Amino acid sequence: MTLITFDEHHQVFHLSNKTISYIIGLEKATYLSHLYFGKAIKRYHNSRKYPLIDRGFSPNPAGLPLKTRDFSLDVIPQEMPSHGHGDFRNPAVQIKQVNGSSVTEFVYDSYEIISGKPALKGLPATYVESDSEAETLVITLVDHLLDLTLKLSYTIFSDRQVIARNSFLENKGQDAVIIEKIASASLDLVSQDLELISLAGRHNKEREIERQTVQRGTRIIDSKRGSSSHQANPFIALVSPKTDEFTGTAIGLTLVYSGNHEMLVERDQFAQTRVMAGINPFGFEWELAPSKSFQSPEALLVFSDQGLNGMSQAFHDVLQNRLARGKFRHADRPILINNWEATYFDFNTDKIKAIVDGAADLGIELFVLDDGWFGKREDDTSGLGDWFENTDKLSGGLAGISDYVHGKNMSFGLWFEPEMVNADSDLYRAHPDYALQIPNRSISTSRDQYVLDFSRKDVRETIIARMRHILDTVDIDYIKWDMNRSLTDVYSGTLGSANQGEVFHRYVLGLYEMLETLTTEYDHILWEGCSGGGGRFDPGFLYYMPQSWTSDNTDAVERLDIQYGTSLLYPISSMGSHVSVVPNHQTHRVTGLDIRGDVAMSGVFGYELNVQDMTVADKVTVSEQVAFYKQHRQLLQYGKFHRLVSPFETSHAAWLFVNPDKSQAIAFYFRKFAESAGPLHTIKFAGLDPEKVYQVNGDASYGGDELMQVGIYLDPFMVGDYQSRKFVIDEVIE
Repeated sequence: MTLITFDEHHQVFHLSNKTISYIIGLEKATYLSHLYFGKAIKRYHNSRKYPLIDRGFSPNPAGLPLKTRDFSLDVIPQEMPSHGHGDFRNPAVQIKQVNGSSVTEFVYDSYEIISGKPALKGLPATYVESDSEAETLVITLVDHLLDLTLKLSYTIFSDRQVIARNSFLENKGQDAVIIEKIASASLDLVSQDLELISLAGRHNKEREIERQTVQRGTRIIDSKRGSSSHQANPFIALVSPKTDEFTGTAIGLTLVYSGNHEMLVERDQFAQTRVMAGINPFGFEWELAPSKSFQSPEALLVFSDQGLNGMSQAFHDVLQNRLARGKFRHADRPILINNWEATYFDFNTDKIKAIVDGAADLGIELFVLDDGWFGKREDDTSGLGDWFENTDKLSGGLAGISDYVHGKNMSFGLWFEPEMVNADSDLYRAHPDYALQIPNRSISTSRDQYVLDFSRKDVRETIIARMRHILDTVDIDYIKWDMNRSLTDVYSGTLGSANQGEVFHRYVLGLYEMLETLTTEYDHILWEGCSGGGGRFDPGFLYYMPQSWTSDNTDAVERLDIQYGTSLLYPISSMGSHVSVVPNHQTHRVTGLDIRGDVAMSGVFGYELNVQDMTVADKVTVSEQVAFYKQHRQLLQYGKFHRLVSPFETSHAAWLFVNPDKSQAIAFYFRKFAESAGPLHTIKFAGLDPEKVYQVNGDASYGGDELMQVGIYLDPFMVGDYQSRKFVIDEVIE
């Protein structure tokens, strides 16, 4: 199947599969113009050729004949715009030269079509398992004055609604230049009414869906915290005003990157919309010496004409199947219990064994020992960086705990926070220069910890060596990799004054190198990301770790919003979700064990409590939850996910999982707040086969079309706030 063609006559590149088309034109055989991204078309006949119009105060490029007053870069939709030749919108690339100018003029040079998809050196990116499943277009642009080469890569998959883009800049000139900005993807959309969806948040309330009208001017969704952050996930969607979960068009854009990002949307004076994604240019300067190159992170673009669910399902597919790697990509994820909210730092061997005993009796499969097992770590003010066992706290050490857990036919997991150090630690006392710090200034603290300078190879090697010692001497099946603060005092003592703008990105590159090393060497371990909960929940981390802790907030009611918003981009198999005690430690809310279980099993399921404190009745309920999840684990972790009712718009929420042949589905309905004499509610399912007949919870039979179009009444006898119901929908085999 040919996925990419070039029309020599019309000077048009057409990337197309059965579902989407992405079309790029050459204006004046010189400038790259964005023509179309949307539903697949069989052939393109130059219908979107931009009209030539003389617009007042829109300059004309100097390289064209003066008579062409009807052509301006200020007007035409572009693919990789720069600044200084008449386009006054936000640039996608900006480079400072030795003479102080930041004006560039990248013009078309050549193209190449490659089977498959090349890897990105040192960066996470989507991949193919066979060259036949994708084609990649590489368009080369050149700034002839500076002798800079800019290669734009576009990959289209044969059976996915995704375009993968990246930028690669090479300095072939005689002088060094400073990269001030280089976007991974940029495109300009023609005049249309649009709304912007983003995932804003904060610690303990990550990825809230925020929707607003795109108006004239610039809207930036970004992080300056050194990581993708709780506050602004690297994702946006541009949708038509009437787009909902099931109908309407949506263009989704995400960045496969874990550092400072910028997602930019600009509506110009002609109601055209520019959208781009890349490394945040704030605080970023990268010296590019002669013969050196710079690789941007990858951006992923998705188009859906089946509403937000269609967009999300396309993202879920590519992130789960062509970004996540390793043996756990499709494996059944174990049901775990973590001791953190059960004990915090106050534990010893006997306490841990008691939790393990109780968990084993309930059928739980993995025990995770959280913070406090290392160094002199009795609270969060000391010990980080000292990755050696505290045998005073754990008699018999980690190996003894691991052996005990494995003897209960459970797996053993361990918590690390490798990127951080306490001032009160042997590591910091020996190497105070290992922490990010500005000369002659005091270091900011957060959670009483500093950030290690992972832009330095010697620092990374020190931490890797300490972790290897643990991983080589203890039988460990799971690692929780935490990061509990943002980056401040960002300065590296090993870089010169002219290169300090590189530290943020070099930190991320160093982190990725470390993750590649450890996850490759210890590929039998299930690695889970965490950053104060969901502070670094991004596609870049998913490349190394197939799941992340979704939020430190374990309250079931708050988790409805958090998990609903997270699912806009991320597959359910990536979302760690646990049942915790009540009153909840974050909100102090009291909810029933049923709703806590139903919310948690709508992700990678686990518990965060002390089973020794549970009543007999609660233990029976937990055993039933564990058994239900094991029975339906494959469907709940990897089934096609449909959002049905948004908790952001109502006091209810509902979602649904459907298996590949549509023979079984499981839906969950949640009610936050009861109403006095309230209306009766129905639930309509989705994703079923309209021709099939289904039983719901082993009771009455209904047609698939009936369940989706007519729906069924929810139980009118549900009592009180914080209620949930499960619907197991099985095909009736006649």
